[in-house]
Amino acid sequence: MQPYLIGIAGPSCSGKSEVSRRLARILRAPILAIDHYYRDLKHLSLEERVRTNFDSPDSLDSDLVAAHVSALASDQAVDQPTYDFAHHTRAGAVERIQPAEYVLVEGLFALSWPEVREQLSFGVYIFADHETCLTRRVFRDVRERGRTEESVRAQYELTVRPMADLHVAPTVQYADLVLAGIAPVKQSVYTILLYIAERRGDRQYLAGYSL
Repeated sequence: MQPYLIGIAGPSCSGKSEVSRRLARILRAPILAIDHYYRDLKHLSLEERVRTNFDSPDSLDSDLVAAHVSALASDQAVDQPTYDFAHHTRAGAVERIQPAEYVLVEGLFALSWPEVREQLSFGVYIFADHETCLTRRVFRDVRERGRTEESVRAQYELTVRPMADLHVAPTVQYADLVLAGIAPVKQSVYTILLYIAERRGDRQYLAGYSL
């Protein structure tokens, strides 16, 4: 059976990663994480890397994302790169992603690039307001990515907020489902499972799921 690809997009820290992880466990689906496809900046000094606009679609290797999504859609395994967010460089290791009945494609721009979007079976957009996203991003980046709170807040105002409004928010028009990022994760996952059940007639995952 050809893999069923689900794109999950939305602004930074809207909740899409947590929904994806929970959904992946239920569907036994691998996640292609677009965050790991940032271009390698090791040829630049650390000061130059820090000044890069990481919230622009141009900061990611969209050709590689599209190639890997296409391969997974064709039932082929891919080697997803890994990214060192503290140093803004590609890490040496790769993660082997095997195709499965369901595959999740998650990231800011999952619904942005036509060459990626056309490979998806359906798209989900998770919305959250800037205040919510900023609070979550400070918590995440300080704890997980070695950042200071000051640098996170400065980056949010300089690039995250304007780029989200310019490049991410408009992609809601391509979503089959729009979910609230402040809703309980279990509720969002249930809505996606219900959509799968209605669209594909596949109710096995919905049957054992309760709110």
